[in-house]
Amino acid sequence: MNTFPVSHNRRSFLALTGLAGLSATVWAKEKRPPRILLRSSWQTVNIGDIAHTPGVLRLLEDHLPEAEVYLWPSRVDNGVDKLLLRRFPKLRIVQGNQALADAFTKCDFFLHGSGANFVAERHVGQWLSSPKSTGKPFGVYGISFAPKQSWKTEPDPPELTARSIQILNQARFVYFRDSESMRFAQSKGCRAPVMAFGPDGAFACDVRDDAKAEAFLKTNDLRPGKFMCCIPRARYTPGWTIPGKNYAKDPIKHARNEEMMEHDHAPLRKAITLVVRGADLKVLLCPEDMTQMKISKEMLYDPLPEDVKKRVVWRSDYWLTDEALSVYVRSAGLFGNELHSAIMCIGNGIPALICRWAEQTSKGTMWCDIGLNDWLFDLDDEAQLKRVASTVLAVAKDPAAARKQAKAARARVMKLQAETMAVLQQELGV
Repeated sequence: MNTFPVSHNRRSFLALTGLAGLSATVWAKEKRPPRILLRSSWQTVNIGDIAHTPGVLRLLEDHLPEAEVYLWPSRVDNGVDKLLLRRFPKLRIVQGNQALADAFTKCDFFLHGSGANFVAERHVGQWLSSPKSTGKPFGVYGISFAPKQSWKTEPDPPELTARSIQILNQARFVYFRDSESMRFAQSKGCRAPVMAFGPDGAFACDVRDDAKAEAFLKTNDLRPGKFMCCIPRARYTPGWTIPGKNYAKDPIKHARNEEMMEHDHAPLRKAITLVVRGADLKVLLCPEDMTQMKISKEMLYDPLPEDVKKRVVWRSDYWLTDEALSVYVRSAGLFGNELHSAIMCIGNGIPALICRWAEQTSKGTMWCDIGLNDWLFDLDDEAQLKRVASTVLAVAKDPAAARKQAKAARARVMKLQAETMAVLQQELGV
């Protein structure tokens, strides 16, 4: 298994605890709960980006229930603010310059949430330099940090990487969500007191909308445990196709998407056909982001044989994380070209298989780090591509064994999450 050390050595732990309590002293003297400013919620057009936030909020709720949490979001539109507040009614969502200034004054710790990279580097710098938060610590939780592997895309300039490392080295801890990111950061000089594998926060996501999910399943004659979910994806997210977003079309990325569309979805169609014919299960084609309904219709549903198509449901509209998760936990498993729906499945003990390619970040390699090597497929490797359909069928035909494997991965994730939260507890003197 391609892993890296997850424990904190004695020197790192002492380095951390030597300064621990600086922030705790303030709130303890004031006889109030500790306050955490969580920087997260990057966008709402993707249920995976939505899932980062409730996942980390749940971990904080479980391990630091006394803490007051302030969320500094990029976006909580499309009903996401209501979704979060239904599950976490005590959450304070920080919006506007004055509210942010107040949060900098009130909060004791800045926590950078999970993301595709060091997303809010600039805002961490703002925290470090603001007179309102001078001397207050920060930590980074579950990010990817790796060189770009994108097709015909230049890597980040060295000076940008160096600036990121300079800031990360001031963190109390940096948790990476995949091993490649850890190795790359170390090779560039990252030396934070604590650096280790910290699973993506979305593993802990538990927001639900059971009523909406059950209504959808009933309408489409999908019975619990009798269907699998399948999610498509273009090599590059074609954000320019999202109505109202006004993203500029990237002709190079569009051309690459078109070039690889059939190559990347043929294995999924084959898997769908085998599952329907060989395991007596239905298949639900569903989206992780707003661009994928069209892809699943054109690349997965329309080309299927007629006998297979009769047992496949195409979801034509986007959904939010709570409804999606409520559907996933009623399924026999999930497969496809996206990661965060799979993360949410494993976080709830549901089997999930993922395909990846060079254009993505290193995030998919976390499947090796949690013991799911056999459920990860590099579609740029033809030998791995050929295993996709047969492996999906094996999961469909032996659900008990598949669930056992998923639950073992979940147990590993939960153990690691408890370890990471213990470090935050120590930092806050809890």
